[in-house]
Amino acid sequence: MEDLVLDILSNVAKEMNLRILQIENTIKLFDEGATVPFIARYRKEVTGNLDEEQIRDVIEKVTYYRNLEKRKEEVLRLIEEQGKLTEELKEDILNAVKLQEVEDLYLPYRKKKKTKADIAKEQGLEPLSIFALLPGTTLESLKAEAVKYITEEVETVEAAVEGVHLIIAQNLSEDVKVREFLRERISKFGILTSRVIEKNKNEDVKGVYQDYYEYSEQIEKAASNRILALNRGEKEKILKVDIEIDERTEEYIVNFIMKIFGNKNLTEFYKTIIKDSLDRLLYPSIKNEVRNMYTEKAEEEAINIFSENLEKLLLQPPLSKKTLMGLDPGYRTGCKLVIINKDGFYETNDVLYLVEGMHSQRQLDEAKKKVLDYISKYSVDIIAIGNGTASRETESFIAKIIKEASRQVSYLIVSEAGASVYSASKLAIEEFPELDVTARGAISIARRVQDPMAELVKIDPKSIGVGMYQHDVNQKKLNETLEQTIEHVVNSVGVNINTASWALLSFVSGIKKNVAKNLVDYRHENGDFKDRKQLKKVKGLGDKAFEQMAGFIVVPDSKNPLDNTIIHPESYHIAETILKESGCKVEDLKDKLDEVRQKLKILNLDKIIKENDFGPQTARDVYEALLKDRRDPRDGFEKPLLRSDILNMDDLSEGMILEGTVRNVAKFGVFVDIGLKNDALIHISQISDKFVSDPTKVLSVGQIIKVRILSLDKERGRVGLTRKGI
Repeated sequence: MEDLVLDILSNVAKEMNLRILQIENTIKLFDEGATVPFIARYRKEVTGNLDEEQIRDVIEKVTYYRNLEKRKEEVLRLIEEQGKLTEELKEDILNAVKLQEVEDLYLPYRKKKKTKADIAKEQGLEPLSIFALLPGTTLESLKAEAVKYITEEVETVEAAVEGVHLIIAQNLSEDVKVREFLRERISKFGILTSRVIEKNKNEDVKGVYQDYYEYSEQIEKAASNRILALNRGEKEKILKVDIEIDERTEEYIVNFIMKIFGNKNLTEFYKTIIKDSLDRLLYPSIKNEVRNMYTEKAEEEAINIFSENLEKLLLQPPLSKKTLMGLDPGYRTGCKLVIINKDGFYETNDVLYLVEGMHSQRQLDEAKKKVLDYISKYSVDIIAIGNGTASRETESFIAKIIKEASRQVSYLIVSEAGASVYSASKLAIEEFPELDVTARGAISIARRVQDPMAELVKIDPKSIGVGMYQHDVNQKKLNETLEQTIEHVVNSVGVNINTASWALLSFVSGIKKNVAKNLVDYRHENGDFKDRKQLKKVKGLGDKAFEQMAGFIVVPDSKNPLDNTIIHPESYHIAETILKESGCKVEDLKDKLDEVRQKLKILNLDKIIKENDFGPQTARDVYEALLKDRRDPRDGFEKPLLRSDILNMDDLSEGMILEGTVRNVAKFGVFVDIGLKNDALIHISQISDKFVSDPTKVLSVGQIIKVRILSLDKERGRVGLTRKGI
């Protein structure tokens, strides 16, 4: 068993070009319950300074090899139970380095529906099939030998030979080398095709799949978005999708398989069997495997893009300490208005009837008065308008009247994706039991401007609207990846224990959902937390959970200034020693911070590390945390684009240069909000003067960019953009 563990660690170390000790220590920490953010930040000496991405990679690879070994054990047991496990087969299974190899080796022994070949074997024709493969066998000698196998069940020589054909065809379809070769050829040279199913064509009302009614492309070159679109079209029974094999590839495949036989006397007989085995057994099976392989790859790509978009969205800088008016637009039911004060607390709500042509002049005048009064009464800084129904009418109304406001006010259009999901959720009901869903939706719209991360973590990430094909990919893998992304962002930013919702706290390292709720309940019952130590008094929060979470939770008003840093309580003694050596105390961080930092700058840190036997990396991290303010990683991103005037299609002309905000990034291009009802598209070919193979490497969600209008389709409300030459 120890050898097996060592093999796994050794394989992963080799793949990642790391030392075995790094892999061993990392996986030991993870197995003991440590989270990835905790390992990355607070166990650098143990892992050899691996970052989060590397740690996740280690865990993924070790898990794969562990599962591989489990499957090997299972397969060996299942074959042994059938009494068919030879030493050679056992050796092949134990030496397999991929799960697919193990499954190929197990295929002949897998329980399946009885086939015609199985019946032929039961009729005693297997020895005759072995005779047919002997080097000297001819068609005549095969038929002569077949006479010996005539029985009540096998009445003629032709029936016996047909049984041989079926047995060899099935054996070929289960041959590991043949399947491996075929998989490699088809995945490289197969032609991915789709045709519309004529009787269902009318169901594609909007022509979503029009590009795929008559489509073919080498599968190796098919982009992930096309593969996922084809899969969806097939699922909806609009398209018939296949992988076709051209004549040249098929000839190559047949010639490869023919070499297995090595008997030229039966060339035509063997070719007939090969063709049958390919068409009836191998092609359907291998094509399915190849499509699954490319689907997995496409799904992984889509999930990764979704994850990157989500990360950038969550890292949007908060417009903190700003009072917001949140507007959830609507036609018949009116526009819901809420006020959120600069500390994020809800103040009041109202309804405005502000759509010209739909509401009376009296209602329009009343709406105008209300908006101006609320701006004045609550000192509103920013108006956040949801981008759904009636969004542009609301924008037009607001853009006109804020010019008359008693103070300077800007507005911005906010993606309201997921706001309705939040407004009807248990969490929203807990937060605002007395409000209706429209008010809660407007609160979500406003708060996601004030602190995007804190608000968006309350919503199922699939509802946030920064992914493509999210309902078509592996849901388990998607959920795991998105949760990891949120966990990474939340722990990178850090969380104020006295303002965070339980939804936000549940993504902090080491905190489970029930403990997150207990933390909030404790805060409600006992008032704000005074320091990090007090966290231990919360129900369900043991020593292990405290160890994992403490460094990611800050208590800004704690008596101990270290509680408002990324320094972990287990390293407070290092901080105290460093401060003492510089002639300072921890308390000095509160009222003599500049003086402390001046002294720290001239400190001989290496000497302190050596004398006290501190972990060098941990000590340096502690020193850096003392030297600088706690940095919010969101500070490096651009603030949202605030507007003060309206833009519509009639204002636009080709060649015009505008500023816009990236809303979504896909493999084929980027969607940009330039202030119109619909986002405009920069096709991948227009992103840069240089060749771009992956838009996510060039642009990201939330980025503010300059664009030039390339094309206008006013009828369909579509705008094409370019960044070339800007």
